[in-house]
Amino acid sequence: VLQPLYEPQFSPTSYGFRPHRSAHDGLLKCGEYISAGYVFTVDMDLEKFFDTVSHSKLIEILSRTIKDGRVISLIHKYLNSGILIGGKKESSPVGVSQGGPLSPLLSNIMLNELDKELEKCGHLFVRYADDLVIFCKSRRSAQCTLDNLLPFIETKLFLKVNKEKPYVAYMRDIKFLSYAFGCCNGEWQVIPPYKRLCRMSVCFELVTLLLRCTTILCLKVN
Repeated sequence: VLQPLYEPQFSPTSYGFRPHRSAHDGLLKCGEYISAGYVFTVDMDLEKFFDTVSHSKLIEILSRTIKDGRVISLIHKYLNSGILIGGKKESSPVGVSQGGPLSPLLSNIMLNELDKELEKCGHLFVRYADDLVIFCKSRRSAQCTLDNLLPFIETKLFLKVNKEKPYVAYMRDIKFLSYAFGCCNGEWQVIPPYKRLCRMSVCFELVTLLLRCTTILCLKVN
């Protein structure tokens, strides 16, 4: 019921938890920006996003679109329903439950405020849930973008940014959705994580072995 109300409001470069959009689409969009010369990035890491969402801020944002107070009240109860830790119920004054059916949509509604701010300033970005990367043409521009954005995130949205992670970086030095980026012969490339490549290699070897065993068994039977 809520999804059709909010889909038209969401940014075209937001790819997480949305119909007919995927992480692969987000990676392809990153490639478009890199190919256009936007090779310096602000790699934003929101610290424990799902655990730190302000209920009052989220309800304020929801109330702009949802005019039925009963629906707002129901969502508020959902947010305050508490969590089980070691079999004991604890209150949940902040955050949205990870894995909850409403949480993906609520996260997009909250972070759509950040998307709007980025669009208003003319920034190019790709977001997948709470993973965000902003593309710029120079390191100085990327640093300026970060400096202007931090106060908005922390004082307007009441979210926390991981200050231990270096934000401004060349595109080769970041990872987005576990993938890295590179350039070969003037063309950008998406580089899968090494561990994932290793798992793919092991799976390929197992499949090859099974096929050989099956072939041998079939020959023996015949």
